[in-house]
Amino acid sequence: MASTTSNAFLAGIRERRTIYALSKESPIPDSRIEEIISDAVKHTPSAFNSQSTRIVLLLGEQHDKLWDITTQVLKAIVPAEQFESTQQKMDSFKAGYGSILFFEDESIVEGLQAQFPTYQDKFPDWSQHTNAMHQFVIWTALANEGLGASLQHYNPLIDEKVKNEWSIPEKWKLIAHMPFGKPAAPAGEKQFKPIEERFKVFK
Repeated sequence: MASTTSNAFLAGIRERRTIYALSKESPIPDSRIEEIISDAVKHTPSAFNSQSTRIVLLLGEQHDKLWDITTQVLKAIVPAEQFESTQQKMDSFKAGYGSILFFEDESIVEGLQAQFPTYQDKFPDWSQHTNAMHQFVIWTALANEGLGASLQHYNPLIDEKVKNEWSIPEKWKLIAHMPFGKPAAPAGEKQFKPIEERFKVFK
């Protein structure tokens, strides 16, 4: 019989969905959001215990500013006749309560490459794995608290402006950004490929 703890954990994973329709509300206080992220940063595993992931939380006007910056960058490169859909997408992200920026500290990765040259070509990959685990842990924890989120990737287009705006260290590489807020609409139906094609057991 599965343990209650395991069932609760898996139920939490099932609750995590991509939510695009967000509102500028949160069912939990900012202090709880900060606690969730702090716990994730502290306890999520990393290759060689490198602890290379860095997180920036943007709330209020700072969150709005991120999506204003992204909109400005995209407006300069997206054809005018195609920009309406892009603007709608930017507005939907800005409509959220906050954003989380996920970075990797490349100085940590470079240090490991120098220390363990046999694996030097693997450390960038392992760094990405580490960052992805942080994304998943935080995303799932927010979902369990009633917050919807999606994962976005407008890097490297916005990297320089983000670093300048929030004085981000030069060696922090932007990996992804996660707008979040109280869901304004439920997630769509999710289609699943057959488990038999994705999971094999040998005894």
